[in-house]
Amino acid sequence: MATKPPSNMKPTLDKDLDKFTRVEEATLHVTQQLAGLGAGFMFVVLAAVFAGAFVTGTAGAVIIIAAVAIGAYMAINIGANDVTNNVGPAVGAKAMPLAVALIVAAICEIAGALITGGNVVETISSGIINVETIPDRTAFSWAMLSALLAAGLLVNISTWTRAPISTTHTVVGGVAGAGMAAYGAKAVDWLSLGSIAFAWVLAPFISAFIAVAILAFIKEFIIYREDKIGSARLWVPVLIGLMAGVFMAYLIWVGLRQLMHVSLGHASLIGLVTGLVAWRLCVPIIHKQSEGLENRNQSLRILFQWPLVLAAALMSFAHGANDVSNAIGPVVAIVRALHDEAVSTSARAPLWVMLVGAFGLSCGILLYGPRLIRLVGEQITKLNPMRAFCVSVATALTVLVASRFGLPVSTTHTAIGAVFGVGFFREWYTQSSRRRQELVQAGAGQTIRRAQKYADNPSEVRRRYLVRRSHFMTIIAAWLVTVPLSATLAALLYWLMSFLFL
Repeated sequence: MATKPPSNMKPTLDKDLDKFTRVEEATLHVTQQLAGLGAGFMFVVLAAVFAGAFVTGTAGAVIIIAAVAIGAYMAINIGANDVTNNVGPAVGAKAMPLAVALIVAAICEIAGALITGGNVVETISSGIINVETIPDRTAFSWAMLSALLAAGLLVNISTWTRAPISTTHTVVGGVAGAGMAAYGAKAVDWLSLGSIAFAWVLAPFISAFIAVAILAFIKEFIIYREDKIGSARLWVPVLIGLMAGVFMAYLIWVGLRQLMHVSLGHASLIGLVTGLVAWRLCVPIIHKQSEGLENRNQSLRILFQWPLVLAAALMSFAHGANDVSNAIGPVVAIVRALHDEAVSTSARAPLWVMLVGAFGLSCGILLYGPRLIRLVGEQITKLNPMRAFCVSVATALTVLVASRFGLPVSTTHTAIGAVFGVGFFREWYTQSSRRRQELVQAGAGQTIRRAQKYADNPSEVRRRYLVRRSHFMTIIAAWLVTVPLSATLAALLYWLMSFLFL
């Protein structure tokens, strides 16, 4: 009778979390090394000059220009921090060269910020503080500048101390803290703030659920089939078609709202047509790519290169749509307060401010991306293409839905939720799937030896536990520490600025 492999072999979840840990460490290292990069400084200067062309001669022009400079710096940091998570797996899997990946990511970040980033910008700029009840536009502007400055300071502190700080939580906490310092607790829209906090809790779970659903489909209908290549020829084009169709429906429904009203039904119909076209175009491509491949899992990694490229582009788009608000949300509020006629939520965010945020994200990607991904290296970024596909698609869909409702969420935390979901599901599936157990029976001896190696190593078991706990605690720390810390710092900065300038 065959010996059952030990259940405590090193799970894929821990391998993937190891890679996330190495990515975070590399991000901090590279950010430190490139903090004084001349090109980044030049972009900040150009952003300030660009802002001056729109606001020179206006009351409060100095405050606006200073806010734009800080926002540009924030955008560079935000673009750099998530570039590896967005396109690293595609580069590691050799699905596309590094230069192409960075260009694709930069373009998609800009597109996401400009096309669908407006809703989240509105939430940061006017949804956390009740701007209609604020009589003093100058004081409101100083409050928003304090929030932006607090976020920028915490980003720098986290870089040098290696503390896990989310820019999303930092900006939201800063805006709420500065608003309370200026006008008291009544200035905060607590219902809106509660909705944002609820989204922070919910997003990782939704992402995990979507990732598990996709991985379960891939395992059942592709990986653990007798004819793996034939199954991949059938289903990989379907997955690409679904991605294209859902994204097009979202783009039409959300992105075109600023130009015209498009019903969800019409958007869905356009998405269906787009999906069918994408499916039909991909069938011959995948069929040709699969010619001569052996019927094994390693071959499937090749066939998932194209889906992984599209998933990386989709994730970059989603990141731009949601995270641009962290850089320019307070800037938009300041511009409206000092440059527009009134503090209003009815008008769209000024295009020139959105451009600063969008190009700041892409600047961070292009400046920090090459060295960061090289430092991370192929072994670290090379997540299994199929698991990386599940994580990227799940994260992107979750973040895009949050952006549709104007909810700022942490892209990294959402991705970690997907990684946990994929890892735990794979551990359960490995032990429970009869189809899987039958197909791997021939290679059971090697599996048992590999499992026993980790089972007999207590230090390895403890290390895996600590890695899982560290990622879980990163999210908890963002909720329990970052928000109040940012709020307190923003309040202190506002009181200091009030004493000096008001």
